[in-house]
Amino acid sequence: MGCTNCNTIVKKKSGCKNSNNCSRCNKFTVFDWLNNIQSPSQKTKCKIIEVSFKNGRKKYYSNHKELNIKIGDPIVVKCDVGYDIGLISLKGELVKIQLKRKNINPDQIIEIIRHPFQGELDLWHTAIKLEKDTLLQARKIVKNLQLNMKITDVEYQADKKRAIFYYLADERVDFRELIKVINKELNVKSLLKQVGARQESAIIGGIGSCGRELCCSSWLTDTRSVSISAARYQKLSLNPQKLTGQCGKLKCCLNYELENYMEALKEFPNTKILIETKKGKASVQKIDIFKKKIWYSYIENSHDWFQLSLKNVNKMITLNKQGKKDFILENFIKTI
Repeated sequence: MGCTNCNTIVKKKSGCKNSNNCSRCNKFTVFDWLNNIQSPSQKTKCKIIEVSFKNGRKKYYSNHKELNIKIGDPIVVKCDVGYDIGLISLKGELVKIQLKRKNINPDQIIEIIRHPFQGELDLWHTAIKLEKDTLLQARKIVKNLQLNMKITDVEYQADKKRAIFYYLADERVDFRELIKVINKELNVKSLLKQVGARQESAIIGGIGSCGRELCCSSWLTDTRSVSISAARYQKLSLNPQKLTGQCGKLKCCLNYELENYMEALKEFPNTKILIETKKGKASVQKIDIFKKKIWYSYIENSHDWFQLSLKNVNKMITLNKQGKKDFILENFIKTI
């Protein structure tokens, strides 16, 4: 069943009909495996709900008024200036886990207001229609002011009293004059929020080198930092063109299997350990984690590699610890 909450028009029908990655509604749908399950340690159900806004922005509110709500319903929430409307994306016991993971104090969560009236929904859809034109006008203003920044997206509040401008900048920007011009020409109270290169890719979207839609724009919500050591642990070629994504940063997928690689590498000896033989010392040239193979070569003749099993390598290291060096690599495997 597709999304019918946003203002996208598809074949003269309201809603984008996309239940997977509607940028206006939910970025992705989460399977609530704790749905209708009450914690045995508490008599009352969790009254905190998760509300989603544009581009996957989520906040948490309490439902102490015990309104009859379900996932996907629009709800009116209080803002610093006026009110806004979001979609309920999560409720129940799973919300407690999210609050604990994000270190959010439940006592500091404000309450939801009520269900929106039809007039408020119409005003919300009207505000959504203004976002594209406002984005183009804001970019023209930035160009005229010659500011070193890029406006990536605009999000209107449901009451049209304030608009959030997401921008990308490599260095600190003095946008005080920009705010004055936007407030005057667009007749809206503005709020600027800086985003990084990864967040910009999530907003714009695209197709990755794998041929699928970008993870950050389809389902990934946590933009964790990626280190080059993740590629080294997985024995990948340190080629920047293959390791960087469309955002210009290291690909997020480098972290997906990193823990499995680090766990498997615990069985392997340190690559800095040299094996002492009759022909001299041998060093590591390559490791195959899945096949549990290690390629060694003599330091004096690094052109000839010897494929050894992990078991045989550990056996030779044990012999070296016992002071035995009267063996050669050829005794364990043939030259390849």
